[in-house]
Amino acid sequence: MKFSPLRLLANTLFFLQMSDASQRVRETNQSVTSDFTLMGLFNHSGPHLALFSLVAATFTMGLLGNAILIFLIHTDARLHTPMYFLLSQLSLLDVGFPLATIPKMAADFLEEEGTISFGGCAAQMFFLMLIGVSEGVLLSLMSYDHYIAVCHPLHYPVLMRRQVCLLMVGISWLSGVLVASIQTSITLHFPYCASRTVDHFFCELPALLKLSCADTSAYELALSISGVLILVLPLSLIATSYSHVLGAVLHMHSAEARHKAFTTCSSHITVVGLFYGAAVFMYMVPGTYHTPQQDNVVSLFYSLITPMLNPLIYSLRNREVQMALVRILFRTGFRSKR
Repeated sequence: MKFSPLRLLANTLFFLQMSDASQRVRETNQSVTSDFTLMGLFNHSGPHLALFSLVAATFTMGLLGNAILIFLIHTDARLHTPMYFLLSQLSLLDVGFPLATIPKMAADFLEEEGTISFGGCAAQMFFLMLIGVSEGVLLSLMSYDHYIAVCHPLHYPVLMRRQVCLLMVGISWLSGVLVASIQTSITLHFPYCASRTVDHFFCELPALLKLSCADTSAYELALSISGVLILVLPLSLIATSYSHVLGAVLHMHSAEARHKAFTTCSSHITVVGLFYGAAVFMYMVPGTYHTPQQDNVVSLFYSLITPMLNPLIYSLRNREVQMALVRILFRTGFRSKR
């Protein structure tokens, strides 16, 4: 058989391509079929058992508080306003945040096993990012609602009519779905062929990127840039809205109106500060400036503490919500006596 350099070159190139393809398949199969191991938050020592009980109690309080707030807004006709409609959506998101993380963490602690499947990790990361982005956008739109209510009260029924409120909610949810779909698919596209132990108590994007055996520097840069857009743009709208609100409140002649406007806006600013403070630390501060332990604390804060505090902040400082709860309790007590 006659020797052909061209045929030898072609065979060599074909062999290299097949080897590279098989390597990619092996990496992909390994990423898809292997489970991850979550480090968790607690061990079974005495102090950690007490902390676990505290987390479980906080989780229960948060779910009950947000569920009660949603129920009150839905059943009390006096709360059927744009502000409370948006607040009910915030409470719905705050129900989803802890449900996506705490039950899995508790199950791992009780069963003394921290494994999570590739699909489970993907689902957890997707829903957490969806809820987080949706809540950030919703908080900025709620600041616009407050701006219209304080600065343009005569135009409020038109500017905040039902169709506009539905559009706001749709924008917040669609933003979450879009960002979560893109970020989750890109993150899980990387091969995870090194250690599969996640130094976190749930599957969060920054913690997973540390495990990839591919170069993720370009994606981390793009993630930081997108984080700036996702966080800074809503914060800019919030700052602009409340700068106008503050100016209008200071010029109000009625002390009662000034107090009501200040109470409503200060509650919202408190919620914004809690949520965005944790988000900026996690997604805008470079990972070299904070440890995995700090990441766990901050993640626990925005996935558990903030959702628990939100209904307390709005209900304890809002007389309309308090009166709605009193009316529900009164009607329930009156019916039970009959």
